[in-house]
Amino acid sequence: MTGKRRPAAKGRGTPSRTRPSPEDATPPPPTAAPPAIGEIPIPGAAKPHPALGLGLWALGRWSPEDEARTKATIGRAYERGIRWFDTAEVYGGGRSERLLGEVLERAAGGGPDAYVETKVSWEHLRPAQVRASVINSLERLGRHSIDLYLVHGPDPRADLAETLRALEALWKEGKVGAIGVSNFSVEDLEAAAKGLTEARIVVNQVRYNLFDREDADPVREYCRDHGILIEAYTPMARGLLHGRYLDGKSVPTEVRQFAHRFFEPERLPGLVERARRLRALAREADVPLASIALHWLARQGAAPVIGMSRPEQVDSNLAAWGVRPPDEVLDRADAIARGERA
Repeated sequence: MTGKRRPAAKGRGTPSRTRPSPEDATPPPPTAAPPAIGEIPIPGAAKPHPALGLGLWALGRWSPEDEARTKATIGRAYERGIRWFDTAEVYGGGRSERLLGEVLERAAGGGPDAYVETKVSWEHLRPAQVRASVINSLERLGRHSIDLYLVHGPDPRADLAETLRALEALWKEGKVGAIGVSNFSVEDLEAAAKGLTEARIVVNQVRYNLFDREDADPVREYCRDHGILIEAYTPMARGLLHGRYLDGKSVPTEVRQFAHRFFEPERLPGLVERARRLRALAREADVPLASIALHWLARQGAAPVIGMSRPEQVDSNLAAWGVRPPDEVLDRADAIARGERA
């Protein structure tokens, strides 16, 4: 990852979607008690960081039916014990934040135990813009403070030290509980840290999964040495690590558009072949394929944030989180994902 990469496509537009039927907004009842999710203490953060979260990038942008289904998904996640909710001011032009705030407002006691994370756009990194973005996000979320506030991505035109200085002022005021970044290289992290005197960067959110490590690998050692937690988005490789597209089903156009990194014609066949081998490993070990994907990340010290757009996906991902494969299985999965043969 170079020092001045633009942020990834995540959150940079509105994917087209086939309109779901209205009954999609009515979730089926859960069938089992949810597993304990766990927490990760982070030096310099006011609250421990949940080990698993719900990402709201692709939620709340389309029809009333979509928004009803989004609210049902967030509600199911909260009901089942998920407390970390990841959004951003650019997701749906602020609509994602507003929907999250509406659901949490109806939760028990207003959802005070929710761990809310949102982000300032890479286009709003001047100090006055940062302050305005925080205030606007607080209004949309209906909260007095944001638990974790991230810079969504570096902009080569912005002075990162000035941006972080503005965030530290908001942290001192209590509007932000902790400060993080997303899509930052080591060079970006060092430049940003120069703006902080009392607060610290506690999180770097990057794209990270068994198949896609080129953003995380260059920063892992630095983050570990500086007590920075890596949050992993796209932990399921756009569905491949859930077993999608492994049996001849075509990849929808909108998925190709927003996840071209996985679905480039010269790359996809090799990934599908490895994903099939991982699925065979999961069946042999009698664990869900998603369990391997999630717990491989957890073993790397990363916290996965999963995009879930239907209530039943909340249930299936929590079920996968509740099954930790043996280390030997995770070792074999790592080798398969890197393309090694037995």
